[in-house]
Amino acid sequence: MIRVLIFFAMLFLAALGFAWMADLPGTISVSWNGYVWEQPPVVVALVVGLVLVAFLVVVGVIRAILKSPQIAGRFFKQRRKDKGYTALSQGLIALGTGNAKMARRYGLDADKLLNEEPATKLLLAQTAQLAGKDGEARQRFEAMLDDPNTKTLGLHGLFVEAERQKEPVAARHYAEEAAKSAPGLEWAGKAVLGYQAVAHHWDEALKTLERNYTSKLLDKKAYRRQRAVILTALAHKLEDNDPDRAFSLAKEAHGLALDLVPAAVITSRLATRRGDIRKASKVIEATWRLSPHPELAETYSHVRTGDSAVDRLKRAKSLAAQRANTAEGAIAIAKAALEAREFEEARTQLKKVLQSEPTRAAFILMAEVEEAETGDKGRVRDWLARAVKAPLDKVWIADGVVSSEWQAVSPVTGKLDAFQWSSPGSLNEEDGVLLEDSLFEAPVLSAAAPAPAKEPVAEPVEPAATAPSQTKDASDEKPEEAADAKVVELEAEPQSEEPSKTTKETEPAPSAKSDVKATAAPVKKEGYEGTTDDVKFAPALKDLPDGPAASAPSDKASAAAAPVKDADPEKAKTDEAEKATSDATPDKQAAEPASAVNGTSEDSKSDEKKAKDEDLDRPIEFPLSRMPDDPGTDDDEDADDKKKGSRPRFFN
Repeated sequence: MIRVLIFFAMLFLAALGFAWMADLPGTISVSWNGYVWEQPPVVVALVVGLVLVAFLVVVGVIRAILKSPQIAGRFFKQRRKDKGYTALSQGLIALGTGNAKMARRYGLDADKLLNEEPATKLLLAQTAQLAGKDGEARQRFEAMLDDPNTKTLGLHGLFVEAERQKEPVAARHYAEEAAKSAPGLEWAGKAVLGYQAVAHHWDEALKTLERNYTSKLLDKKAYRRQRAVILTALAHKLEDNDPDRAFSLAKEAHGLALDLVPAAVITSRLATRRGDIRKASKVIEATWRLSPHPELAETYSHVRTGDSAVDRLKRAKSLAAQRANTAEGAIAIAKAALEAREFEEARTQLKKVLQSEPTRAAFILMAEVEEAETGDKGRVRDWLARAVKAPLDKVWIADGVVSSEWQAVSPVTGKLDAFQWSSPGSLNEEDGVLLEDSLFEAPVLSAAAPAPAKEPVAEPVEPAATAPSQTKDASDEKPEEAADAKVVELEAEPQSEEPSKTTKETEPAPSAKSDVKATAAPVKKEGYEGTTDDVKFAPALKDLPDGPAASAPSDKASAAAAPVKDADPEKAKTDEAEKATSDATPDKQAAEPASAVNGTSEDSKSDEKKAKDEDLDRPIEFPLSRMPDDPGTDDDEDADDKKKGSRPRFFN
């Protein structure tokens, strides 16, 4: 629009000038060699203009004729260049599509048409790379190093080739050369920093990071984060050899990135070694509020050396309160409670975790709580079985590599600050299992039930004194009177401090048909069944029978309680008849003094004591002639062979 206005303005001025010249009075006279030419000023101006134009045309034609060879050469050169650029363009397109054969043909044509063109050299080198001709590609890239314009291009190509051939030393060399030649190259700066970090040359990595930041290859936020990572790695390296410098580096790293867990852990650990408990606690608390982590909880619990388990539990609760409702805080409290033997607190915290974010570590910790508190192997195996199917715990992951410890660089790509704290797998909603509240409660141990009573067995009760006449009279009794024998019910004996006393009490029977029953009180157990605490509640063992005399009453009772089906039926009927006869003699029992009944237990005690003393003086006898594993003598073998015949002997 402006150009149009300028054109019309100039046209207006020209018209205005011609109008002005037309209004001028007089004529212009030109005389030459007797000829006179007189014309108005306007006509003279037009004639002069036409003559000037004709002169310029003639001069141009003469110059074109004189410079025609140069014009023709320039024309053919431009045409050649156009063909070369066309071939170069088609070669790049073929290279992009992966057609190495066509790309090479167009590249060779472009190289012939375009002399010393960097693009054609790059096309041929990349074509050789695509075709797998590594030697040719390396030679073409090395040829670029001689030209200052293509030196960085050749270094980049050689760097790519070195990485493809897995030669990190050569790749680092080419990257460092490129960074020196052109400090603003992003690929060179990042490559040098990565290789220095992989080699753990942290001091050199700090200088490279500063150079990259100065060249504006990364922003301020990325610079602070990467510097914090490098300082943390350097502090971890110097933690044992130079703790003072390591503490200053870790503290600077924590200030640059508060959410960097390794920096906070190293700073707190070194502050604890220096005796600065307050600083160590503040560092952990600041990082915990941003990113809770199990290492932070572990370091915070042991921030003061020599604390008891109860003190560590208090510190764990204090740290968990800094950011409530986190799985890491609940697990930290549960671990500390388990060490402090506070099983109820541990169960409460693990219940929160397992019902919201179940992991293998939580299930395994629950199994440890069960084993420490109750020792119930079944419940322990149940929790461990659940842990197998539970989601995996969070770990440090970078480029598919899982590590239990944090690392500054990725071992795969060499990327700085690549490890992230995350879970390698997740549990789908349909795979989740609802855990009931009863699973987290400690099992209640019920008191042991009393031993079941034995069935009543007919037992003959011997009279205090049996006369020969009574035995004789018993044979004359009728079989119907034998059914009136006394029946005694045998029940479990109650635990008492004197086991030697018999549980049966002798009572005088007013008639022959009276029954005598021995009752036993239910056994009451104290303590915790299934644990070692059960020992201190067990009754004391004393006055135990250790001889045949002491065990005679029990043997007698057992013999009396033996079933009668193995004995002779006729003899059993005779014995029952005799017993019934003896029990059915009221005048004999009435004639006995009452003191005989009361003194029975005292006489039995004295007899047992005498028998016990006799057993102590008696030499030890073995029920077998030789031990079971004793092959015996030759005489015994001969005797056995005669009785049983020859047979192989085996030794235990």
